[in-house]
This record gives sequence, structure tokens and C-alpha cells, in this order.
Amino acid sequence: MKVINLHRDEKNLIQLAVKQNRHAQHQLYTTFSPKMLGVCRQYIKDVQQAEDVMITAFMKVFTNLKAFEHKGSFEGWIRRIMVNECISFIRVQKQVKFIEDETFFEERWDSLEDHYSVEEIQLLIDQLPDGCRMVFTLFAIEGFKHQEIAKMLEISEGTSKSQLAHARKMLQKQLSKLKNKENGTE
Repeated sequence: MKVINLHRDEKNLIQLAVKQNRHAQHQLYTTFSPKMLGVCRQYIKDVQQAEDVMITAFMKVFTNLKAFEHKGSFEGWIRRIMVNECISFIRVQKQVKFIEDETFFEERWDSLEDHYSVEEIQLLIDQLPDGCRMVFTLFAIEGFKHQEIAKMLEISEGTSKSQLAHARKMLQKQLSKLKNKENGTE
């Protein structure tokens, strides 16, 4: 059995792409675009718009590729660019409003993956207001802390926490409705 060093191959591809090698750029795009479209789709409901944002973000990736220092994950570096581009797109398109509510609460969640498909969960998240959806995605899916989210979205930490609490509350209501529908008790 032959062992392939994927990290070294990735590093070589990056070096070639920095030198404007179109084949290397295409290979990086082909490798990472499916996951990155998924990232964009978490923030942007419309698939075509999510794809447009992803392509714009990939242009930024290739333009700034020489700035990647190989200190962390290349996929993580690309993902960060995708998230920032999604946030910029939403700001320009929607003028997102955040509820300035400093009260929040933390709830315990059962594992959703055990009961619902990724598509079902994504449809529920899509129904959230833009501000709640962005904070929920940044916190629950991307793993950012409230301090980081507040800085990225230019809101207070309290607003970030309350947006997350509102998102969770809305998702719980939607999940209850879904369970009642499944059990025939609606």
C-alpha cells in the first residue's frame, strides 16, 4: 500500500497557484469548492447567491494566496475568507438588523442529528431572521465565541448572546411543531 502525503501535495499546489498556475488553482478550487459552498449556504438561503459569493471569495483566496503562511489549516484559512465574504454580502444586500436585547439564556439541546437530516435542519435554520441566523451559524456551526462574533458583526457581546438565544428559541418552536406533525398531534 502506498501512502500519499496530502499535506505536502497541498503545499505544492499552493506554491504553484501563487505563481498563477491555472491548473493548480483549478485543482484547489475543485478540492475545496464543495465544502465552501456548504459554508456559504449556511449564511445565504439562495443557492445561486451563495455560489456567487463563494466564487467571489475564491477570487480573494487566489489574490491573497501569497499571504497564507502555512501555519494553520489551509481549509480553515479559506473558510474564514468565505465567512467574511458572506457577512459582507449580507450587510450590503439586506442591511441586517439585530435586536438590541441584552437579556439571554442558555438552553441545553438534544442532538438534532439523531432525529433529523442535515437538509431538514438547514431548512429550519433558513427560516430564522438574518441576524439570528448569522449569529447562530457563527456560534453553533463555525465555533466562534461571542466576543469574536460581536467584533465581526460590529454588535455588542450581549446582542450576540441574545440573538443566539432568540435563534435557539425559534428553532425549538419549529422542532416542536415538526415533532407534533410527525406524531400526528398537531
